[in-house]
Amino acid sequence: MNSVLGVDLGTSAVKVLLVAKDGTVRDEASVSYPIYHDSPGYSEQDPDDWVNASKEAIKTVMDRLPEGDTVEGISFSGQMHGLVLLDNEHRPIRRAILWNDTRTTAECREIEANVGLDRLHAITKNPALEGFTLPKLMWVKKHEPSHFKEAAVFVLPKDYVRLQLTGELHMDYSDAAGTLLLDVAKKEWSTEMAEKNGIPLSLLPPLIASHGQTGTVTEQTAKETGLPVTCRVFAGGADNACGAIGSGILEEGVTLCSTGTSGVVLSYEASGDKDFAGSVHYFNHGAPDVFYTMGVTLAAGYSLSWYKDTFSPDTPFGALIEEAVSSPAGAKGLLFTPYIVGERTPHPDSEIRGTFTGIQASHTRGDFTRAVIEGITFSLNETVETFREKGKVISKIISIGGGAKSALWLQIQADIFDAEVVTLKSEQGPGMGAAMLAAYGVGWFENLKDCAAVFVDEQDHYQPVAENRALYRDLFTQYQQVYGATKAINHSLKPFRA
Repeated sequence: MNSVLGVDLGTSAVKVLLVAKDGTVRDEASVSYPIYHDSPGYSEQDPDDWVNASKEAIKTVMDRLPEGDTVEGISFSGQMHGLVLLDNEHRPIRRAILWNDTRTTAECREIEANVGLDRLHAITKNPALEGFTLPKLMWVKKHEPSHFKEAAVFVLPKDYVRLQLTGELHMDYSDAAGTLLLDVAKKEWSTEMAEKNGIPLSLLPPLIASHGQTGTVTEQTAKETGLPVTCRVFAGGADNACGAIGSGILEEGVTLCSTGTSGVVLSYEASGDKDFAGSVHYFNHGAPDVFYTMGVTLAAGYSLSWYKDTFSPDTPFGALIEEAVSSPAGAKGLLFTPYIVGERTPHPDSEIRGTFTGIQASHTRGDFTRAVIEGITFSLNETVETFREKGKVISKIISIGGGAKSALWLQIQADIFDAEVVTLKSEQGPGMGAAMLAAYGVGWFENLKDCAAVFVDEQDHYQPVAENRALYRDLFTQYQQVYGATKAINHSLKPFRA
């Protein structure tokens, strides 16, 4: 039997999926690696840790492959934005600076001043945020000039792993869109963004489509992993782009809601010419010649786990959810804003903090639990409504992650989003998207939509309840007022925070 591999290079671990032609996950393996926080706000990893872990996970899967079976292709999903600086020998000059590193606030303001907000949004389709790659490049140039001088090229995390497996240097469009150096609509490096921010064009690697072939594995890689030297390697994409592919977000009207530690609402875009003025992220899709827009809630599932760990550490999640089921829609007028670590969309504010608003003596623990779930969903709905205000039709939402494991939360999503909410039978996320890119690349399918028809199966469907939909529409209006009403207070409390 022939299969493909999808490699999902996450922040804490790499996960490898072995997927057959019918979309069945035949095997999987995962290997973790450390993160280094040497100073407040710093987050770094050793790029060779990714390579060693990826080879180990691939070898684990290959060692269990039945005799006579083969792997035709491999592709990648990767954590976005991380800066990997390479010398002339394509070896790392320093540790990679990760997406969640926050040392570059000053550089973000410099980018805005150097380019202007209108041009920044017109070219890159995104705001200047600490997580992106360009601010990291500028930080290294300013604070580590010897490292910057030594650099011959930069890549992103998965690109370095792929480089070590094949010897070929590339970056795909979906990941390049997260650097702030790509002209997203034109799918080419922006000379203006590079030159106005002091970045030599020589540092920018060759661009390629996510399904484009980037060689085959080297003989050394084959020896270390068990992959055949004939195994074709494809570029892959950013984790969110691959998550969209793996969830079937490949046509207009279909949107993804992912609730992990953070929360993401992601929607398909047929063109790159819409103007969201930086209010949401706007990236190239992993599917050819299309795009996606995305909003982020920083503390989605994390808000619920924080709530449980803080107030009911000994109560199982299931028991808390059962209590929330007995609370009515709207939690008897109790509102929660999930800003416990700041917020991203639509308020890029690292100093805002969360609130419970409207507490009264009759509120029970079930009301508080429901309010937390509703508040997280209201935050996600900020992105849904931003999309609709720009004329997007959102009629079906694929829900994955922790929020898709609770019938209560799924119904709350349908009611607040005012859309059909659908779960998947097998939820493998970005790793499945990477496998689908490999399946498309080797020629199993004519396009990714045909692949999704085989690989992605829907399971449960939730429709909005008319009464709840009307109540939540009114309550959402109240929720939207909390940020403005509490912003000044929260900012003034910063000196008192431990």
